[in-house]
Amino acid sequence: MGAFKHLTDCNLKAARKAKGLSQSELAQLVGVKRQAIYDMESGRYVPNTHVALLLAKVLDCRVEDLFSIPSSSDARAVTLVEEVGAATPRVSLVKVRNQLIAYPLDDKWMSSEGFQSADGLLQEDCRCVRLLHSEEACAKKALLLGCDPAFAILSSHVSRSPSGARLQCRFAQSYGALKALASGYAHLAGTHLHNVSDTESNLDLARATLGEMKARVIAFSSFEEGLMVSPGNPLGIRTIGDLPGGIKFVNRERGAALRVLLDDHLKRLGIDPETINGYDRLVYSHNEGAKTVSFGLADAALGLRAVAMAHELGFVSLEVVRCDLVIPQDLMEHPAIRLIIELLQTRGLREELTSLPGYDSSCTGMVIGEV
Repeated sequence: MGAFKHLTDCNLKAARKAKGLSQSELAQLVGVKRQAIYDMESGRYVPNTHVALLLAKVLDCRVEDLFSIPSSSDARAVTLVEEVGAATPRVSLVKVRNQLIAYPLDDKWMSSEGFQSADGLLQEDCRCVRLLHSEEACAKKALLLGCDPAFAILSSHVSRSPSGARLQCRFAQSYGALKALASGYAHLAGTHLHNVSDTESNLDLARATLGEMKARVIAFSSFEEGLMVSPGNPLGIRTIGDLPGGIKFVNRERGAALRVLLDDHLKRLGIDPETINGYDRLVYSHNEGAKTVSFGLADAALGLRAVAMAHELGFVSLEVVRCDLVIPQDLMEHPAIRLIIELLQTRGLREELTSLPGYDSSCTGMVIGEV
């Protein structure tokens, strides 16, 4: 049986008894072991097409009279955002504008404590899902896409509310988060582009990506971005200008805010990216970059001071950047989003953010603008 096998109604036992056959007699007529008949009747085994046809022939009935997929009120149409692997049908679910959105749960998102709990099981056609929780619970949950590790702290503060509202955070780089928001696949997005002029880069990116969608941009935090380096910084890296030469570097993918920061520094310094050993070698998160340096596979990677210190690495600060939440205007009354906006003004959340290395919460909760 594959990972996506449906729960199947089995009427084999009733059909067998109607013909006056024992399990052993039916097994002999079909050419299988008695244990196979027992496993089918007990729901432990779904037969292949050949065996199912033989059973139907011997019992003088149709295959669908013996085996059927039950209709379930828990089955819901779903929009699957990312391709799901063959290993698991487990998905997390959120309801955005009355559309049920599914994201696969795979080992990339496994926490150190174990597997995350799924909201549903994807069916074989990838168009429907069998709910493991109520649809009402999905409707009270908001999905935040972004790459600020402190979003997990915000999610924990939301979970303490007795209202039942929840915040699910899923990793995505700034451009990808806004693109998914524009497509209706999330409730809010996090972005942390550095400002290169008098304009707000986060506002500019949101305006360019969201199209006709109206949204409010609210500050979440500010933090130090830079280069995560080996403990003690043995190569004496001080600036982006030290990267060309023999230093082994790992970059972030296009669309990531840290990649934009790097390219801006290179342009200002007049440095050809081709002179950097590893410019085209990519990692896809702060933690992946930190682990690459920690394991000695690179000398430097882009990341946050807080992430570098969590991995006991050295850090070279390049910029203090503000991370903003982009929230569509029509979703402002979602119960989880209302709670988030309230929490951004609380002392407890702000103090916890400030306790993180390189973080500052003086901007938290400020309305940066609307797009």
